[in-house]
Amino acid sequence: MAKTLGFIGLGVMGLPMSDHLSQKYPGLLVYDVDKSRAQSLPEAQVQSLPDIAALARQADVVFLSLPTSEVVREVVFGADGLAGHLKKGAVVVDTSTTEVSVVKETAAELEKRGIDFIDAPVSGGEKAAIGGTLSFMIGAKQNVFDETKDYFHAMGASVVRMGDISAGQIAKAVNQMIVGAAFAVIAEAFAMGTKSGLDPKTLYDAIKGGWAGSKVLDVAANDMFSREFKPGGSVDIHWKDLGYALSLSKDNDVPVPVTAIVHEIFKAARAGGYGKESQPAVVRLWESLLGKEIR
Repeated sequence: MAKTLGFIGLGVMGLPMSDHLSQKYPGLLVYDVDKSRAQSLPEAQVQSLPDIAALARQADVVFLSLPTSEVVREVVFGADGLAGHLKKGAVVVDTSTTEVSVVKETAAELEKRGIDFIDAPVSGGEKAAIGGTLSFMIGAKQNVFDETKDYFHAMGASVVRMGDISAGQIAKAVNQMIVGAAFAVIAEAFAMGTKSGLDPKTLYDAIKGGWAGSKVLDVAANDMFSREFKPGGSVDIHWKDLGYALSLSKDNDVPVPVTAIVHEIFKAARAGGYGKESQPAVVRLWESLLGKEIR
């Protein structure tokens, strides 16, 4: 029997994700605090509901795409949140980047109510969300994953079950640690190269085909040279994600000195007023010292 799907959070990532999901599974129920967000989705494929409770009463599987752990907690357990209105046997799928401790607490509490939980953070940014090529890192019971995996394939190109609950968020923390460090070192490396007399575009052409070449380098170079710094992900969001990774490292007693430094770099970029810009905007910290843009 076909299940009724819901989607909460129609932001930069959630809007294109819900669009792809609704194309494969018409009748998608959607909700966002900004009611105008749903207007860009095809009316024939989605139904916008006035509140979370109304969506929860009808949906069998609910996807979340939300900015922070606190918002996830509020949407699930707040007044008229999901937990008080979902039927037994329902599934909550969190595609947000959420703290591991919050994931475990949420899953345990929902299980008491007969509701399953999946942590399914994504990587790829806005471009991959629009293209339907996201990478999903999933933590879920095997049987629950088997029942829902087709939904992920409607939105992404890579769908990997990492293990049980919270395994997806652990993988996402690793992803953000690596990506954040790459953005930071690209910024300082290009600043050094530019200060030493190299043309940054020629430098990029020289190194992109070697071991330094990567998606992160390509994104950083594009933003530096175009000066757009248009967020899919942002400095603010990545700083938040690195903070979650630091909490996880503390809980597991694992030293992560590089991540700690990168977290401070992103913190400095936020303090400089670049929080709403894309992650490569950390280069502005070095540009302020150089006295010129790297482009």
